[in-house]
Amino acid sequence: MLRLSTASPDFDRAFRRLVADRRESDENVARDVALILDDVRKRGDEALAELTAKFDGHTLAGEDDWRIPAETCRDAFEALDPTLRAALEFAAQRIRAYHEAQLPTDRDATDAVGVRMGARWRAVDAAGLYVPGGRAAYPSSLLMNAIPAKVAGVERLAVVTPTPKGQVNPLVLAAAHLAGVDEVWRVGGAQAIAALAYGTQRIRPVDVVTGPGNAWVAEAKRQLYGVVGIDMVAGPSEILLIADGRNNPEWTAADLLSQAEHDPAAQSILITDDPVFADTVADRVGVELAMLPSARVASESWKNHGVIIEVASLDEAPELANALAAEHVQVATDDPQGLFDRIRHAGSVFLGRMTPEAVGDYVAGPNHVLPTGRRARFSSGLSVLDFMKRTSFIQLDEAALQAVGPAAIALAEAEGLPAHARSIETRLGI
Repeated sequence: MLRLSTASPDFDRAFRRLVADRRESDENVARDVALILDDVRKRGDEALAELTAKFDGHTLAGEDDWRIPAETCRDAFEALDPTLRAALEFAAQRIRAYHEAQLPTDRDATDAVGVRMGARWRAVDAAGLYVPGGRAAYPSSLLMNAIPAKVAGVERLAVVTPTPKGQVNPLVLAAAHLAGVDEVWRVGGAQAIAALAYGTQRIRPVDVVTGPGNAWVAEAKRQLYGVVGIDMVAGPSEILLIADGRNNPEWTAADLLSQAEHDPAAQSILITDDPVFADTVADRVGVELAMLPSARVASESWKNHGVIIEVASLDEAPELANALAAEHVQVATDDPQGLFDRIRHAGSVFLGRMTPEAVGDYVAGPNHVLPTGRRARFSSGLSVLDFMKRTSFIQLDEAALQAVGPAAIALAEAEGLPAHARSIETRLGI
């Protein structure tokens, strides 16, 4: 775990190194993914079957080996413990309500010279959702991806998910039923992203691919952007806590580990103006790890990527937070809004001592699919807009064209595009 202090003479250099640390895939992953994508593009289902047997130990033979029936998803939902089913339904209701409020409105207006113009929003026809298997098999992520797509009006939603040794996570299937997923395919990895983008003999192509995954999945989305739309290229999870010394060290340690347990490459950072509190939290992290079932992963993350930054005043924190542009930022102070007003770059911000980031992962409502790797500088979390596109429209009558046409002709001629100018001139009788 790294300790930094803004009072140290070499802080700027050490902090720049921290900001530049991407913790993401290397060139070997990119090369391997490119080969997989090309194989699926050329051979379709045959390549999918070979790669699934190789990486997941699952044989794609009969139809049920390829696709999980809707009835199986419904049965998984109905078989849930009532308390868990109610929690899943509660989360889905809150996620749906939040995203329904995001739906954009069409625009249609006529200006002073008679030009009618506006924009119309429509959903994409089909979306693909990647749902990880293994350690990261989370029904909450399925809800966070599928519900905005359905709210946007996507007609066909196809899920791809690896099923190692044929094993399926029943919670994921239950979430698929609750969210109204149309197809669930038993394929994963970069090959599944390729199938969604290019289509195969069985799996029809989609327009947008979203959902979290490992380095190979993220790299596949990066390489296929343009063939399909994507939500983002996501890296390992991140949390930045800005906390004064009046916080409970036990709470703070738990908050740091809530992201560390996701992945050995995840990163947890604490910024505080209280050195004693910093020491206490560092000690408490060790205590929490000793009690944590996910301690192996969380410990590796904290040891290799955990950071505590001591500042003379928390007034320094927003500038540091903006440089880090973290996925999750918790502001645990007496006046969180004051610091929040100065934070420009963050995936999502959690205000106050009673707002742990974990609430946002499940039931708060806003999407937990958020930009990582400093991408919060230029991108946002998943929303209904990721499943929609805007089409502008323009309508002129003769009077309107008379009003705006001459300026367009002048600009077309200045750009050396005479046919552009001619298409307007012929209508104006010039």
